[in-house]
Amino acid sequence: MPERIGRYTVAGELGSGGMGEVYLAYTPGGDPVAVKLIRSDKLDPLTRARFEKEALIARTVIGTNRVARFLDADPFADRPWLAMEYVAGRTLLACVNEDGVLPLPLVASLGVLLAEGLSAVHAAGLLHRDLKPQNVIMGKEGPMIIDFGLGAFMDAAQDSLSHSGMIIGSVRCMPPEQAGGNPKVTPAADVYALGTVLLYAATGHYPYDGAAWEAVAVQVANPDIGPDLTGVPDGLHPLISSMLAPAPADRPVLDVVAKECRTLVESVGLTPADARLALIARTTAADTPDPAKEPLSPSFEKLLDQVDLIGTGPDSPLDGHRAVAEVDEGPRHADPVASPKPEAKLRSAGERPPASKRVADELRAAYAVDAEL
Repeated sequence: MPERIGRYTVAGELGSGGMGEVYLAYTPGGDPVAVKLIRSDKLDPLTRARFEKEALIARTVIGTNRVARFLDADPFADRPWLAMEYVAGRTLLACVNEDGVLPLPLVASLGVLLAEGLSAVHAAGLLHRDLKPQNVIMGKEGPMIIDFGLGAFMDAAQDSLSHSGMIIGSVRCMPPEQAGGNPKVTPAADVYALGTVLLYAATGHYPYDGAAWEAVAVQVANPDIGPDLTGVPDGLHPLISSMLAPAPADRPVLDVVAKECRTLVESVGLTPADARLALIARTTAADTPDPAKEPLSPSFEKLLDQVDLIGTGPDSPLDGHRAVAEVDEGPRHADPVASPKPEAKLRSAGERPPASKRVADELRAAYAVDAEL
């Protein structure tokens, strides 16, 4: 286990998965954060450049309490990493596996809240691309989407899924267009993934399953094989069925998903606020372990005190000066067939000002603010 990742002091491992290892770490001021080290399977210049591009945008996502805040990243470290807001709680996968499936009103509440979170991500021009029950933390404020910001590493063709750290849990929740080898997906891909999350919450199973990821991917990509909707409550069946439609154009948009879920909540006499509180009560417990609340050992406190609080460089590696790969990906969320093939061009870091200066310059231009002010 590393002692430090960037400016963060590592306290312990929270878990590991197909994308890498996740650590509980602390800022120099003592705030807990979750830091993920990315696997080294796909560390080509194009992927690193795409990660940098998406990380810069990810820091701008606002308007939701449903997505763990993206704090920092270093796309060009030996092993890229990103730091996210630390959220205490169990994953939705663990909640269902340990306590059983959720009743219809709570599944509907989950759908409204997660749809709001994904809408904020899409409004920033990004996709999640790996939403699954493992990436939803059921915290004391309700469901929280994690691993947002790793979309750059999800652009894998079908024949490279096993080599890019993809695990079978991801393939089970992957839309047909992605499982079929098209890396350029649209917001409809996240709608499909949300449908698999709601299906798992309501039934405890996925739309497709198998012993190996290849077998699952073949089923997902075949439009003649329908999803397994066994056990879905009648009220949810039409919505989940439409969210899992093989063709992206046939899936509802997130606003429609949220509206339908809200209608289901209200149909049983609950307000959305009451349903959220009931969902929290069902999925959280006072005795749920929280590593960030455990006393720190004297040796770790000493290690934390050794962090240079002043420093000489920028606060974030994303604002640093380095040679970067400029990515031309064509129109965002464009049709994968029509999109030009991405090309990476290295350019000198001296040509690229820090992100903070670029944002300030854009604000001055937008509001005609005199630089002297």
